[in-house]
Amino acid sequence: MTARRVVIDTDPGIDDAIAIFLALGAAELDVVGLTTVYGNCAVDVATRNALVLLEVAERGEVPVAMGAAAPVATEYRGAIPHIHGVDGLGDSGLLTEPAGRPVDLTAAEFLCRHAPGATVLALGPLTNLALALRLRPDLDTLVRQVVVMGGNALVPGNATPAAEANMVNDPEAADVVFGARWPVTMVGLDVTQRVVMDGPRIDAVTGGDAPTTRLLRGAISFYRRFLERVSGVDGIYLHDPTAAAYLLDPGLFRTERWPVRVETQGFSRGKTWPNLGGTDDEAPAAWQGRPLLDVCVDVDAAGVVDLVSRRLG
Repeated sequence: MTARRVVIDTDPGIDDAIAIFLALGAAELDVVGLTTVYGNCAVDVATRNALVLLEVAERGEVPVAMGAAAPVATEYRGAIPHIHGVDGLGDSGLLTEPAGRPVDLTAAEFLCRHAPGATVLALGPLTNLALALRLRPDLDTLVRQVVVMGGNALVPGNATPAAEANMVNDPEAADVVFGARWPVTMVGLDVTQRVVMDGPRIDAVTGGDAPTTRLLRGAISFYRRFLERVSGVDGIYLHDPTAAAYLLDPGLFRTERWPVRVETQGFSRGKTWPNLGGTDDEAPAAWQGRPLLDVCVDVDAAGVVDLVSRRLG
């Protein structure tokens, strides 16, 4: 079986780190590059973290391209150190400066060059993909698939009552990406907030002494403490790893095909609005002519946790 070529667009980020290690260890996937974007942390921090993660995983040959530092139309909302730490990976003290450096291409340029024929796994705001479409308007006819961790079709948001975090960071870019011609799967809060790795499973997965395990142990403990404070739950949401799991076993998910718009105005800014029924002609004007996305609406949560735990363990 030929491994599927994948470019990971990411803002690491603790759950990004889990997803990246999951993808790097999967024989089914050939990770050909990481492109970085602001989001969980500033883009320079995200780029350093991407390089560190690759080196810890002994995959330093995978190129990293630094991407957008801010949304296409507004200012960056800022990092979220209370969730991911000041260093983006849990402030464990285990991070060292990477030996590698990013390539001499922007993330958008890297995507234009290396994403044709590949799948893009987008784990952060969608700014880089929108900028890549500006550079190469036919890119959406060349990319195999875009799998997006983000959005909330039928459930509330987590960054605001209306919106999920990646979407609210750059709604204008997300609306462009969701309106393009490439096949898009939206792995949003409808499923990711059901996928919780509980404390005993975390302890089992992070109990080893491999370099990747040590890094994850320090990072996950920070995220775990945050969620225990705010929700009283001993466990972590596997947001980004769930999107990576979709690439490995889409049979764990149920999807619906809907056109999706992303709100760019007012207090619902960043909300992903699907048109749930009717033909294109019957749709409200804003949804007419929009492509159908595969929107994940149900998940075998235990199956995803088992997949992630087995692969990481």
